[in-house]
Amino acid sequence: MNIDFRFKNAHAGLKVVIVLTLIFMSLYVLLILYPLFNMCISAFKTTRQILQKPFGLPESFGFQNFKTLWIDKHFSRFFLNSLLVTTSAMIFVLLFGSMASFGISRYRFKGNTLLYMLFLSGIMLPLKAAVIPLFLIVKSMNLVDKPLSVIFIFIAMGIPSTVFILSGFMKSIPLDLEHAARIDGCSDFRIYWQIFIPLCSSAIALVTIYNAVPIWNDFFFPLVFLTSESKKTLPVGLSSFFGQNSTNWGLLFTGLTLAIVPMIVMYLFMSKYFIKGMTAGAIKG
Repeated sequence: MNIDFRFKNAHAGLKVVIVLTLIFMSLYVLLILYPLFNMCISAFKTTRQILQKPFGLPESFGFQNFKTLWIDKHFSRFFLNSLLVTTSAMIFVLLFGSMASFGISRYRFKGNTLLYMLFLSGIMLPLKAAVIPLFLIVKSMNLVDKPLSVIFIFIAMGIPSTVFILSGFMKSIPLDLEHAARIDGCSDFRIYWQIFIPLCSSAIALVTIYNAVPIWNDFFFPLVFLTSESKKTLPVGLSSFFGQNSTNWGLLFTGLTLAIVPMIVMYLFMSKYFIKGMTAGAIKG
C-alpha cells in the first residue's frame, strides 16, 4: 500500500504520524550528535574544567591542548602511522577485492561457487580468534613490530566483505555491455578497469567506508603486533593518556576530536555514493 507522506494534503491522522516521526527522528539525531559535540568542546577545556562542568561550555576557546598534543605528546606520529596503515590496507583491499569479485562474478569455471564460499567464510571467522597462529606466522616472517604485519592482517580482514559486496554489484551489470566491449577489442583488464570499476563506484564507496572505519579504529592488532612507541597507531597511542593514578581528560578529548576528522571528511566526500550503494537494488526500474 502506497501512503502519501506529503504533509500538506495529508489527513489529520497522517499528519499526527508525520509530526511524531519527525520529533522522534530529531531526538534520535540529537542523541547521536550531542556526545560528539560535547567531546569537541571538551577539547578546549582543562581536566579540572571537565571534571567541574562536564557538560558546560569552555571558558575560552584556546588551542593549547591541540599544540601540546600534536607537538609535545607526539600525536602527529600516531596520526601518520594510522594514516599509513589505513591507506595502504585499503588500497590493496579495493584492488584485490575488486579483481577477485570481477573473476568470480563474470567467469564461470569449476569451483566458482566453492571459491566464493571460501571468501565468505572470512566474514564468519573472526581473525581475533586466531591471534596466536597469526602471531606465529608474523614472527616467522620477521614482521613483528613492523607496520606491514597489521597491514597484511587488515587486508585479510577486508577482502571477504569486499568480495561479497562487489561481486553482487558486478553480477547485476548486463552481459551485453561486456560483449560489446569485447567486440570493440577490449581486453579483460580494460573491461574490468574502464567499465566495471566506474559502474561500481557507489559500491566501492560503500566498501571503503565499511572497511576503513574499523581499520582506523582498531586497537587490538596494533597493540599485539606493534610494540615500539614510534610505530603505534592512534587508538593505541590514545590509551597512553590513561594513567594509573590520573587521566589527562583534556588531551584525551582533544585526541579523540582529531581522530574522528579523517573519517568524517571521507564520509562527507563519499556520502553521495555511499547512500547509492546502500540503497542499490531496493528500487527496481
